[in-house]
Amino acid sequence: MDLVALPDRPIPAGVRAGTITTADRIPIRYARWEATGAPRRGTVVIAQGRAEFIEKYFEVVEELRARGFGVLAFDWRGQGGSGRLLADGRKGHVRRFSDYQTDLETVMTIVGLPDCRPPFYALGHSMGGAILIEAAHAGRTWFDRMVLAAPMVALAQVTRPALIRPLLAAMSLAGFGGAVIPGGSPRPVALKPFEGNPVTSDPVRYARTAAYAEADARLGLGAPTIGWVREALAVTRRFAHPLYTRGLRQPMLLVAAARDPLIDTPRIEDFARRLKTGGAVVVPGALHELMQERDEIRSQFWAAFDAFVPGEMPFL
Repeated sequence: MDLVALPDRPIPAGVRAGTITTADRIPIRYARWEATGAPRRGTVVIAQGRAEFIEKYFEVVEELRARGFGVLAFDWRGQGGSGRLLADGRKGHVRRFSDYQTDLETVMTIVGLPDCRPPFYALGHSMGGAILIEAAHAGRTWFDRMVLAAPMVALAQVTRPALIRPLLAAMSLAGFGGAVIPGGSPRPVALKPFEGNPVTSDPVRYARTAAYAEADARLGLGAPTIGWVREALAVTRRFAHPLYTRGLRQPMLLVAAARDPLIDTPRIEDFARRLKTGGAVVVPGALHELMQERDEIRSQFWAAFDAFVPGEMPFL
């Protein structure tokens, strides 16, 4: 089995895991579980954020299973146990954001639709949320509803994207697309000190993510590359277009973190206001990784999830 266990976080029982290959020959690691609670309510597909991996969501997997959902999780290309695109596997890189759509479609076509119980729901975090929005915009209809935690609608640390985009494009054309962004490092971001981190106020869950990176080199990813940031700014530029949401009919709940230093929370709220069948909930006190936060914050996230999947629109 190609999954990593920690002393305080065993692999959830009953897993079926493996590797599948995309049409462009990238191996994608996946894992799936049946529900443990009743009644059986379908399957939740987890779309993780940048630098994340299946094991980081073991706690979430158990919580979903107890709610009666089967779970399908996988690693995007370039991270976790999936194939790398550069010789240095610690760099967070992708050639085109549309390649992530290939990963999602491969997982759903080969594993999700044939082997998992419908109906399907999506649970996306950060970059995974952006990928799911793009999938819905392209007309893919696998999911009845989507819950997106701190979706990557706009990067808070990039204050002047219109100035940076041409620079990144020029650097990519010059052959530097696979280089780590200036000031960044291939050293795993999970191994940075807890103090002042932008993702969670929970020291135990933060330390657990670091333990995974120390236990298996594949689970530690460094700063993004110039090419990744170029692509991220391209997708967030599309989201900012005032007519973009006209093509979205997918019911979705955007759960934003009030203290998120990585994703622009007001822009998430603005994006949600433009949705035809969606809305936003902002969790007070939360940093970027809502599902890795303190219990009192996580309970608010799960309350919103439980009301929406399947159920009511908690923002109406």
